[in-house]
Amino acid sequence: MTNPSPLPDFLALEDGRRIAYHRTRASDESAGAGRPGVVFLGGFKSDMTGTKATFLEDACRARGLAFLRFDYTGHGQSSGAFEDGCIGDWARDALDALDALTGGPQILIGSSMGGWIALLAARARPERLAGLVTVAAAPDFTEEGMWAAFSDEQKAEMARTGRVELPSDYSDEPYVITQKLIEDGRSQRVLRTPLSLPFPVRLLQGTADADVPLDWALRLLDHAEGPDIRLTLVKGADHRFSAPAELALLASALDEVLALA
Repeated sequence: MTNPSPLPDFLALEDGRRIAYHRTRASDESAGAGRPGVVFLGGFKSDMTGTKATFLEDACRARGLAFLRFDYTGHGQSSGAFEDGCIGDWARDALDALDALTGGPQILIGSSMGGWIALLAARARPERLAGLVTVAAAPDFTEEGMWAAFSDEQKAEMARTGRVELPSDYSDEPYVITQKLIEDGRSQRVLRTPLSLPFPVRLLQGTADADVPLDWALRLLDHAEGPDIRLTLVKGADHRFSAPAELALLASALDEVLALA
């Protein structure tokens, strides 16, 4: 497996953002001519050193494909503070990375929040996409999964202080949910307006996912419009979707999209 410890490169942007990234170039440019690259989009408060990101890097290297993984601002080794960010900021990071660090058509692979970011990228740069794979995609989760679940007391706390702390199953530190995140999320929703995905799309969803309800996957499947959109439900898979058999399914989904791109 890839060793995630080497220092990343940085994309320095005019507004001062520094996006940390690791990029693997296609192993044989002549053989790879016309083959899409792959970009991994991570989840909420995750970073590019996770199991799926490094697994996909190895899988793409074995296939001779270009591959990019990066940290959104406020995540991992990129600049900025997590609490200052919101969905629109992280979608901008993804578009900047796509524009500056990749060439030609790309297959986006989005995990959890990264699935939402991938859908926003598809809306903004449809001409750059050759396909899309999501794992436990969580479009519109700030409204559907956070705000909708807040108690009256939490909503009052948000109005009073501009933030609410939520416990995390993945870290000892709580998630700090800001009013900016909630309000910006409303302007970034993709399930309340037409969503065109005119390329092969594979949606993967575990039935034991405690963070992204199965209904969300079904709603995305029903809402999106495109010629080749398929949802695979994996019985017993949780939100991490990182067991060997689940990673093998992820690689198979990539191969399906690659063959059709």
